[in-house]
Amino acid sequence: MRKIIVDTNIIFSCLLNSQGTIGDLIFNSENIFEFYSNQYMRFEIRNHWDKLKRLSKLTDLELETAYEKMQTKFTFINEELIPQSDWKKTETLLAGIDLDDTDFVALTKHLKGGLWTGDKPLYDGLKAKCFRTVYNTQDLLKLRNRLSR
Repeated sequence: MRKIIVDTNIIFSCLLNSQGTIGDLIFNSENIFEFYSNQYMRFEIRNHWDKLKRLSKLTDLELETAYEKMQTKFTFINEELIPQSDWKKTETLLAGIDLDDTDFVALTKHLKGGLWTGDKPLYDGLKAKCFRTVYNTQDLLKLRNRLSR
């Protein structure tokens, strides 16, 4: 199975519409992808809970249920487990792109996986620097289709 590190905007999108393509990828990719994210992402979700509730038009209970269901598809990794060497390489790689995404890219390097992001500047910047294992949603859909044959 391929290790896929998922950044916050993908997780937000899944919570806002679990019936869309992102939800399909997360909930219907067993035996193809293993999804990971960092521990901090849980804090970000809670920090933006009211906004997620407003945008999704879900009740607290509905959003909580969706969040709990989604979490069963992820392994969350404590950022402190990532070696300093991966942090330094990542900071160098992301210079001029977006240092706010350092934790996701460092986790990707640490786990030797792929990064799934909806952040176009990050995606384009990493592609421009020949970071081969960055995927947008359409890339991941194509990869799943190819691997499931």
